[in-house]
Amino acid sequence: MTEPAIVLGPNQYGKAEVRVVKVTRDDARHEIEDLSVTSQLRGDFAGAHLEGDNSHVVATDTQKNTVFAFARAGIGSPEAFLLRLADHFTSSFDWVTGGRWEAESYAWQRIQAHGAPHDHSFVRSGQETRTALVVAEGADRHVIAGLKGLTVLKTTQSGFEGFPRDRYTTLQETGDRILATDVAARWRYSDAALDYDALYDRVRGLLLEAFTEGYSAALQATLFDMGARVLEELPEIAEIRLSMPNKHHFVVDLSPFGLDNPNEVFYAADRPYGLIEAAVTREGLAPAPAAWEGIGGFC
Repeated sequence: MTEPAIVLGPNQYGKAEVRVVKVTRDDARHEIEDLSVTSQLRGDFAGAHLEGDNSHVVATDTQKNTVFAFARAGIGSPEAFLLRLADHFTSSFDWVTGGRWEAESYAWQRIQAHGAPHDHSFVRSGQETRTALVVAEGADRHVIAGLKGLTVLKTTQSGFEGFPRDRYTTLQETGDRILATDVAARWRYSDAALDYDALYDRVRGLLLEAFTEGYSAALQATLFDMGARVLEELPEIAEIRLSMPNKHHFVVDLSPFGLDNPNEVFYAADRPYGLIEAAVTREGLAPAPAAWEGIGGFC
């Protein structure tokens, strides 16, 4: 019997988490843009892996410097910035057939000084971290936007009832509980020429709006309602994925102290926690597995 050959599988490489801050100084009132950018190239790199031939290896340091050079002209939306990088690398090197470019965007707001926003002093802001991802393969471009760390909570209009019980079940049913979660979401656009900043703000608002409305029978139901609301309102988005931990709040038993507790005092447990994840898509839509390949975790 001949042993099967050992061959090189899918591969990519690049520079991870390049921290770039761009300050625009056109006048006395400065603007600031702040990103962490990861660049990864795909293509004909077999020689580097199999023969130690670096003739096709665009140095990761070069990729880092390209991020800085491109920032000189301004960053704009992180999605548009990543598309510029993708177009550059795939057009500048014949053997680079595609890649994956990812960014986290950090928000800043002006410090209020004597009742007015200061021209050049800022405080870190943002209730979440904005994310962006561009996957290129040949002429195809997949643009995925997202957010993570958006912490939300509702103090009522949530319950969890009707679940199966066995010998290991101790959780009691409730029709009135705190529902809290850290929303992580990624959504794939159906086009690569959009107003990404405006769409990001709209998606964020729709997610929060859907979280607040109606009674939540479970975090699963709320997750689907949030994803569905985005797709119903925004035809530019093909699909959305959400990952939402259940940040449990347990009612504290105050009876040993002679006190009642009408759902007012809670213990906020950080772990273990339920983790609810799902994709919400449009019926009949062709899947795009290449867009999601290489994303760690569910989304």
